[in-house]
Amino acid sequence: MARFLVCPPDHFGIRYEINPWMRVSNAVDKAESQAQWRALARVLEQDAGAKLERMTPVPGLPDLVFTANAGVVHDGTAVISRFRHPERRREEEHFAQWFKEHGYRVILLDEECYFEGAGDLLGFPDAWFGGYRQRSDIKAHRVLSEVYGKEILPLELVTSRFYHLDTCFCPLGNGELLYYPPAFDAYAQAAIADRVDERQRIVVSHAEAARFACNAVCVERHVVLPSGCPETMAMLEDRGYTSHPLDLDQFLKSGGSAKCLTLALD
Repeated sequence: MARFLVCPPDHFGIRYEINPWMRVSNAVDKAESQAQWRALARVLEQDAGAKLERMTPVPGLPDLVFTANAGVVHDGTAVISRFRHPERRREEEHFAQWFKEHGYRVILLDEECYFEGAGDLLGFPDAWFGGYRQRSDIKAHRVLSEVYGKEILPLELVTSRFYHLDTCFCPLGNGELLYYPPAFDAYAQAAIADRVDERQRIVVSHAEAARFACNAVCVERHVVLPSGCPETMAMLEDRGYTSHPLDLDQFLKSGGSAKCLTLALD
């Protein structure tokens, strides 16, 4: 059974601006964000058959809801994120405490080694990919490779609106990949093409990438993604996936969607 760490959006809101999506003037509708989050949780649990582990929300930490940035988890070890922006650094202690309380081996990074969790580290069983430049440092990949004994292929993110890897890159089942190539530099695009066969790559349009179509959660043949992405849904369904579109526009105001709201656990 797939397991995900999530955090209810009790204190979610736009309190600062640290990416191009965020505007303090663009207020979040609290009731609507809670309803959208509950719908996501319901689909993951009831339709996709996943188990959700819920963190306790913390006042003053509006982005704690984006648990994908808690760190990265593999084989019982959690490497906790080190956020680039000071506005999010208070989250680190709460994420670390959760993992300690739940029996994980916890590793903290050096203060000047920025790494923003599963938002910037994704992949397949035989190939891990690490996003860098916008938020995470490429040097973090070396540390993570040593911790987990995995090769990590660096992918440079060149567009500020796609500031984390999970905003433009979504590994699916059977080695397939949903992604938006213009978010990457030429070297990264070549590295992806070298590791993922063309027949396995699903290219998302600019319009639907801007709707965060790639910020999706895949549980076996179920794909939970933001609404407003009919082309992406059609491509997924042509390959045998069941799409679950959800209205998550309140979270897009902060530069996040379905994937940002979950962290895969093992």
